[in-house]
Formats: sequence, structure tokens, C-alpha cells
Amino acid sequence: MNLLLIRLIIFAVLFFAGLKLYRMYREWKLDREQADAAGPDGGQMVRCAWCQVHLPEDDALREKGEWFCTADHRDKFLEERRRED
Repeated sequence: MNLLLIRLIIFAVLFFAGLKLYRMYREWKLDREQADAAGPDGGQMVRCAWCQVHLPEDDALREKGEWFCTADHRDKFLEERRRED
């Protein structure tokens, strides 16, 4: 009987420790996702349509619904699109 009680106590302690770790992990993950969405300076991050590099929206150029990191990449992308059409 004593062995059963000890096992029950150990199981309860492990269960609550696991629950606490899961809650900590979930909170850490939510904080990390919010930080990633906000970007390093709090602005939205966008991807260059040409080179796929992420950069803050404030530093990016927008043309015809696409984002670009430089005017050169914008011109290359638009030139390639004209050739396809």
C-alpha cells in the first residue's frame, strides 16, 4: 500500500512539472512568434520578390503589388515578367 501511495505522489509531481514546462514553452513560443512578426524594429517584414531576402517594410520598395530590396532587383523582376508575357 505504501508503495502505491509513493508511486501516486511521484506521478502527480511529474504530471504537474510537465504541465508547468508545457505552459512555459507555450508562452515562450507565443512571445517568439509575436517578436518575429513585428521584426527587429517593430515594423512589418516583407520579402524581396527577386532574391527572397526579408527586410523591414520601411526599407523596401513596392511596385505592382510586389516588394523589392533594391531598385536593381525591381527592374530585373519587372523585365523578366515582361519577357514572360
